[in-house]
Amino acid sequence: MAIQQFRSKKLSLAVLISGTGRTLKNLLEHIEAGTLSAEVRVVIASTPHAKGLQYAEQASIPIHIVERQDYETRESFSEAIFRCCDEADVDNVILAGYIKLLEIPASYHNRVLNIHPSLIPAFSGKGYYGDHVHEAVLRYGAKVTGCTVHFVNNEYDRGPVILQRAIDVLEDDDVASLNQRVFEQERLAYPEAIQRLAEGKIKVEGNIVRVSQ
Repeated sequence: MAIQQFRSKKLSLAVLISGTGRTLKNLLEHIEAGTLSAEVRVVIASTPHAKGLQYAEQASIPIHIVERQDYETRESFSEAIFRCCDEADVDNVILAGYIKLLEIPASYHNRVLNIHPSLIPAFSGKGYYGDHVHEAVLRYGAKVTGCTVHFVNNEYDRGPVILQRAIDVLEDDDVASLNQRVFEQERLAYPEAIQRLAEGKIKVEGNIVRVSQ
């Protein structure tokens, strides 16, 4: 079985956003604090109205706007996205609240990461994003939820899992409180996963990720 191992290095990143940019902000804060060995070389947004663009502007990071409506197919849209990544010569692509389904080219196999606000495979797949996830967790009556960092393939939330962090669902939780408490775990999990990638501590064996301490 083929094993893919990443070298220890300072990672260059493309970050894709669609909304508030709170995940981008969190990653930039970790980079600034020296707890994440990476640099964001480009931010790509699915809309010019994404509020998170302000964080890229403040950090003087190049910005590209690539809107799905400008492309006839998912393939041509995805090609435009990854062309921007190629031009920035990035090691990895980080989805940060990015909700468009992409066609991942072979050259980016196991190089695209996402974080999902549940414990995959629970409450994941098409239509499960943002508060829709937390609504489903509460409606089902789940007692535990959390977040999952995973590699991205060509299906929603089905790539190899890198790490997960769990929390209890409290009896008085609503969507807003659950969102906030899960995001507090996301703030820790995403930088941790990327840092382990930078340190060469992640190996992918088929669909299984081995993470060394």
